[in-house]
Amino acid sequence: MVSIVEVVAIAGLAGAATGVGALPIVVTERISHRFYDAALGLAAGIMFGAAVFALVVPGLEFGSLWEVVVGILLGGVFLLAANRLIPHVHLLLAGETDETYPPTARAEETIEADGLTSKAGGGTDDNGDGDSEDAEENRRRALLVGSAITIHNVPEGLAIGIAFAGGLEGVGIALAVAIAIQNVPDGFAMAVPASRTGLSNAKTILYTTLSGAVPEPIAAALGFALVSLVTGLFPLAAGFAAGTMIAVIFREMIPASHGHGYADAATLTFVVGFVVMVIVDVGLAV
Repeated sequence: MVSIVEVVAIAGLAGAATGVGALPIVVTERISHRFYDAALGLAAGIMFGAAVFALVVPGLEFGSLWEVVVGILLGGVFLLAANRLIPHVHLLLAGETDETYPPTARAEETIEADGLTSKAGGGTDDNGDGDSEDAEENRRRALLVGSAITIHNVPEGLAIGIAFAGGLEGVGIALAVAIAIQNVPDGFAMAVPASRTGLSNAKTILYTTLSGAVPEPIAAALGFALVSLVTGLFPLAAGFAAGTMIAVIFREMIPASHGHGYADAATLTFVVGFVVMVIVDVGLAV
């Protein structure tokens, strides 16, 4: 069985993938919608499989049906309540707000920085007030996206810790990989507006990395420690983590991956991701 130090390290690497998403700002401020949607679909499929095979099924084996069901419901309600307070990462990346949710189909080929910020040039005056307003808007968006990433990494980190605490090392690693894949576009969503506030590229990448690398391992350590110390807590904790993950998948990841005209690609990669988890769970007998 892995130690809590190893779990923290694995979760930290998954969370730090937000920093990988910030790297493109060095050379570009746009990413392909096709790539973004396919990556989200793949991560969603892996996470959904992990929620079922690494959390729900083991929870039922170690506890009662009602413990797992209550945990799932609590997890789902917690995520939705958090989303009431924190804007949705992927909607901000698409340049949309709750008023236009769910995202409508669009034909753009790339996600551009201009979609994340106020349009410069219109309404600016000779004193440069427009530039200061744009900088303030970028700062606000960067803070909002960073807060959203932090909130979403908490239940994901819990899931990693709980999976390892339950002895499901293979599934825990696969889950960490899926979360890392999801964190890459999240990091890009935070980095673009942050880079336009006057921060250097190095500081932008650092802050973006910390937005995922700090909360994820802390949550993973908490989940691992609680389940390890209180064995009877595993069914409820596993259900809670599964509920939060399922809520994230269906509330944000799937709608966001179907909003740019590449729903088929996102659906295909979702299925591929789920199949990966079937192979991990059954083929490797974890």
